[in-house]
Amino acid sequence: MKVVALVSGGKDSCYAMMRCIAYGHEIVALANLMPLDDSVDELDSYMYQTVGHRIITSYAECMGLPLFRRRISGSTRHSHLSYSMTPGDEVEDMFILLSEIKQKFPYINAVSSGAIASDYQRLRVESVCSRLGLVSLAYLWKQDQTLLLDEMIEKGIVAIIIKVAAMGLVPAKHLGKELADLQPHLLQMKEFCGINVCGEGGEYETLTLDCPLFTNARIVLDKFQILLHSPDSIAPVGVLHPIAFHLEYKTDISSLRGAGGNLDGCSDKMGCVHVVEGSSTENCIVRCQSSHLVPDNYSYEHLRLCISTTKRDVFSVGCWIEGPSLGLPEDLTAVLWRIESLLRTEGFDWVDVLYIHLYISDMKHFALANEVYVKFITEKKCSLGVPSRSTIELPLKQVGYGHAYVEVLVASDRSKRVLHVQSISCWAPSCIGPYSQATLDKEVLYMAGQLGLDPPTMALCAGGLVAELVQALENSEAVANCFNSSLASAILIVVYCSAYLQSSERYKIQQMITDFIKQKVSEMQTACMRSAFDPIFLYVLAPDLPKGALVEVKPVLHIPENSEVSVETNQQQAHNKKPHDRVLEYARWHDSCCQKCIVSEKICAVLVSVTKDVVADMCGTNLQIAQGFEANGFVKDMKTIVKFCINLLDKILVENNFSWEDLKSLRVYFTTDLSTTVDVLSLTISEVLGEFVEVGKRAQGNGTIFNLIPVLGSGGSSSMDDLITCELFASKL
Repeated sequence: MKVVALVSGGKDSCYAMMRCIAYGHEIVALANLMPLDDSVDELDSYMYQTVGHRIITSYAECMGLPLFRRRISGSTRHSHLSYSMTPGDEVEDMFILLSEIKQKFPYINAVSSGAIASDYQRLRVESVCSRLGLVSLAYLWKQDQTLLLDEMIEKGIVAIIIKVAAMGLVPAKHLGKELADLQPHLLQMKEFCGINVCGEGGEYETLTLDCPLFTNARIVLDKFQILLHSPDSIAPVGVLHPIAFHLEYKTDISSLRGAGGNLDGCSDKMGCVHVVEGSSTENCIVRCQSSHLVPDNYSYEHLRLCISTTKRDVFSVGCWIEGPSLGLPEDLTAVLWRIESLLRTEGFDWVDVLYIHLYISDMKHFALANEVYVKFITEKKCSLGVPSRSTIELPLKQVGYGHAYVEVLVASDRSKRVLHVQSISCWAPSCIGPYSQATLDKEVLYMAGQLGLDPPTMALCAGGLVAELVQALENSEAVANCFNSSLASAILIVVYCSAYLQSSERYKIQQMITDFIKQKVSEMQTACMRSAFDPIFLYVLAPDLPKGALVEVKPVLHIPENSEVSVETNQQQAHNKKPHDRVLEYARWHDSCCQKCIVSEKICAVLVSVTKDVVADMCGTNLQIAQGFEANGFVKDMKTIVKFCINLLDKILVENNFSWEDLKSLRVYFTTDLSTTVDVLSLTISEVLGEFVEVGKRAQGNGTIFNLIPVLGSGGSSSMDDLITCELFASKL
């Protein structure tokens, strides 16, 4: 990509440029924001470093690139973590600056920044990039600061300390010192008082005088003055004020001028400095994210929109199309419009949605589906953060579901915490668009589906299944770490497997994931972190996945507010409560059909798997799926199968002090070669649940909902040979 680099003069922005080049991008211009008053060294800003701003002009000559500068006329007017356009805010100065650069260089498509740990800065850069249709590149984001500092020095960053504001850093002693010379002291202070060795906590700032990108010249500081801003005895604050400097050229070109020379008309090789003025954003290029408006004359009468929902503090909504369909854009528009209408009728909106499952009939239309999606779900509508999402292809048309099927998980309160990183980095895959990496709500972390994407390149890892799965797990772990957690805290891990996988490859998946989880559990126990779980594993065979991936991992984690959590996994407990109205007498072999993960008095996650062998034992019939069998006999056996599933789910709920009132979602995965129709299966499940309401009073209240998911295969193991798999999630949180 063609990149404009935000430069402050510090080590981080320079090394971020080096990372960009290492990953194949081209830096074509530099951008810098400076104080309104030249006599001011530092602004009171969480956004910009301005100390040493007088020297930044030299970067154009040192790198041979055009430098665009703008004076900061705004102030901090929008102080919330997530940023939205605010007239008069200092972020709008960055917007105007980058807008001007984009106008002069229309081919620029990315912005580089040196953010390492500051969400405040990252989110504002991402906001500006989103408005301008640019990609944010933040290759230092979430990197280990100790390793990063060592790498910067080793790769040739020559920087001096230009500001100090931390215990152990003394203005008279440390200002003007080279970073390499101060590294041992910084590491010592990290151990002694916990400072950020890269200065991410504001402990210090730097000025880069030379680096491999300075191909034309290096900066030599001749004279400076130390200004003491705060004489605090514990953590004094001081800055270095440059008085005189010159450039030491690396090539013998007589036409090159010094830093103080006239820059007008300078050669392309040396770069020019341009001052960007203007006081408003009205005339700047903005990529508007328009809200979706359904035309008044648009009719969905030709479509049958099916919806299942319930009203609780956290509830699910599923919507799909039965009957005639026009194509993916029309079907998805209808489904999202119907969900949006339902939410608004009930006093909700997209801001209340925690998670979205997007199922489409053909992954070739993935980009088209996203175009429709962003007309409904936007950052503007979701002030608390956009919902997390997973997308897979399912055999929807084979069962008469049209081209699109959407499930949303909704919360009645607005207490969710969202992680939405749009910048491309080395940390984890970015979310370019209105969906987030993870959403935390009431101690449950719902993570977006993770592919085996190499974060800095956003390309699938080469090497097939093994490489993709390892990377997908590492990506999931990186997201979990942002919530001070790990995959060792997973309650449920859904593994979507592409039909392009060989059957022999599928068996590798289960062992690899198990080994990965064991490793994380061991690390967690070594670090004396919270208790680890034994998660439920659900494997789903899908026709295709985004980007042609072979595997996609979707974890659900429990992140307790306190460390005292009682966990029970896949074992039976004795309780005084007795389930009602058992249709089938309990037998020990039934346990082999179940996986469960129970967080005492909080969460109950259950998986019930029904294979052909189970059906044969249950019904006394050799069920031949491929051949089918008589309709009356099948309906009878299907009802027995459904009763078996519901009874097992009910048994586990009751034994662990949960009820159907605690249900948040119930998914029934069924294979497309099952000898029944969706209508028959849906009616059968509804009848069985109805019997629970009438006889046992077990599934009453606002209604028990379920979503029927057509798949090529599913199950609790990577063989994915279930006829029906039931996935239940209940919570008292």
